Amino acid sequence: MAHSRGDTRARILHTAAELFQRQGYGATGLNQVLTASGAPKGSLYFHFPDGKEQLAAEAMALAGAEMAERMAEAVAAAAGPAEAIAALGALLAQGLENSDYRDGCPIATVALEEAGDTGPIHDACQRTYELWLRGLVEQFRGWRLAEQEAQELADLAMSSLQGALLLARVRHDTAVIHAVARRVGAMAAQAASAALGPIAAQGASDR
Repeated sequence: MAHSRGDTRARILHTAAELFQRQGYGATGLNQVLTASGAPKGSLYFHFPDGKEQLAAEAMALAGAEMAERMAEAVAAAAGPAEAIAALGALLAQGLENSDYRDGCPIATVALEEAGDTGPIHDACQRTYELWLRGLVEQFRGWRLAEQEAQELADLAMSSLQGALLLARVRHDTAVIHAVARRVGAMAAQAASAALGPIAAQGASDR
């Protein structure tokens, strides 16, 4: 059965995203991407005329968008901030365990390589983190947290979980992810409770 051009392009992108996640940008060669994806020679530059840089930028955007969807699903049923952060921790821990501790954050390895540079790869990684953070901020705002506090808690949760993910990968033990999620979740829950306090008090006085 013949594959369409769209199928080939998508297959190359997903394969590249997996390899970049595991190995980083510098250690991943285009021939490896082609071999692992089963794409015909010449197809890479046909679909990605700007070469490896374009491929990496689009792969990071794709991986980031897919993770954003999984994150949104994980926190959708959360009753509050603590449950939401615990759900995110569980999502990251499960992904790490399923890969036998080979795969961490979908974009962190490349993001660290490109942190000191400018260009499409750096921009794609930055937009991805902002996408994830925006989702968390919207969740926290739903629990009546003020905008600045929601942003600060989102930054804290994301940076803490990212660090815990790295430590868990080194230790081959996801316990640290769940422990950090509980700690940060408790702080977020306390902030949400404080935000609801004046509203609850006002409601009681109106009765």
